[in-house]
Amino acid sequence: MKKLALLTLVAFPLCLSAAEGQRTLKGVTMPLSAQVDGRTLVLNGMGLRTKFFFKVYVAGLYLEKPSSDGAEVASSEQFKRLDLVFLRSVGGKTVAEALAEDFANNAGDAMPALKARIERFEKLIPDVKKGGRMSFVYRPGAGLEVLADGSEAGSIEGKDFADMLFRVWVGEKPADKALKAGLLGNP
Repeated sequence: MKKLALLTLVAFPLCLSAAEGQRTLKGVTMPLSAQVDGRTLVLNGMGLRTKFFFKVYVAGLYLEKPSSDGAEVASSEQFKRLDLVFLRSVGGKTVAEALAEDFANNAGDAMPALKARIERFEKLIPDVKKGGRMSFVYRPGAGLEVLADGSEAGSIEGKDFADMLFRVWVGEKPADKALKAGLLGNP
């Protein structure tokens, strides 16, 4: 009996610290930090993407230097990662078309310089099933890596491209204003 009580006293704080090391939104749990190339990135915020009243995905934004300023986040020269966990199955073409539309809304005069890379980027987006994950990882000097369920789908060069992609979520004309607020830590 004493062993059971002691075990409970030892295990209970461990359970609490594990629960404190993550955040949950709409049933999707993300850790409070992530490692990219040996660097620790902190969960800046989480948000829900909806489209036409449908819950599409939960996103989590990881940064080396947390910020609530979307323009600063998008243009910052730091390791950053955006994780998407899909709440429904969606075709890759549908996701790519939505992202291309969001690029167009944010790119302005930069669109001609990004066009060929956006077309390559669209081809990297696979069909996703409910519970599927996509990640976009920016590494300064190396470009943007696209991951699908943890496997590399490909990469796109250029800080200008990565900046524009992050503007899709946290820029002046975000795909979803509530999602932007959540990613910037203002749910």
